[in-house]
Amino acid sequence: MGELAGVYSDPVLAAFDLEFYESEALSRRPLRVGWNVPFEHVPPVRQFRWPKGGGSFAGWYYATTTGAHVGYESWLERDRLILLDADPEVVGIASQPFWLHWYDGTRKRRHAPDYFVRLADGRGRVVDVRAGDQIDDAAAASFDATGRACEAVSWEFVRVGVPDPVLMANMRWLSRYRRRRCGRRQDIADLLVKVFDEPVPLRAGAAQVGDPLVVLPVLFHLLWSGVLAADVAGRLLDSDSLVHTAGRR
Repeated sequence: MGELAGVYSDPVLAAFDLEFYESEALSRRPLRVGWNVPFEHVPPVRQFRWPKGGGSFAGWYYATTTGAHVGYESWLERDRLILLDADPEVVGIASQPFWLHWYDGTRKRRHAPDYFVRLADGRGRVVDVRAGDQIDDAAAASFDATGRACEAVSWEFVRVGVPDPVLMANMRWLSRYRRRRCGRRQDIADLLVKVFDEPVPLRAGAAQVGDPLVVLPVLFHLLWSGVLAADVAGRLLDSDSLVHTAGRR
């Protein structure tokens, strides 16, 4: 899961505590001790709320990466969760995995990052989701402190904002076909891989395989899972979008 960036006497390591659920009870440990916990498996440290008339849109997203539901507190967090779920480098995701505690020189502070992500190579990544125009001084200070804590234990830290609208529209669409049941027809999947060995328009390629009502869900599942590829960032997917096997152009 990585190695500490510095020695255990590093003042940054001593400046932070992690508070998280362990065996259904909150546990608090110094960062230098708790950093190696598999945070991709811990439950959220705070509840997701749906206040009547509130401006937030909390919910649960079924992540195929984990085979479990992951919480979010806004549509922006949900969108970023979709992108994490589609990322082949991501093998684990947990929402609001811990409270990070520190003293800012004036008062005690704490912050719960939005996501902890485990990468395929074992590294950890902490993700905070906030639109750039929504970052006030308090949020900026929290992100700065979180970044310093992450650097001390060789975790990545990223603050992400609003994704590209074209990319996000395409990924929301493909996420509807993320579940494995959409790819159960292995015979159709094999034919699609053969048809799209060279770039072919989406609808024309699907028609070569069979009834679009049967074929398209499998095709979209293969696009979601990365077996097939298309330009999902440059234009909205449509019948004329060129589709090809991953790694081919």
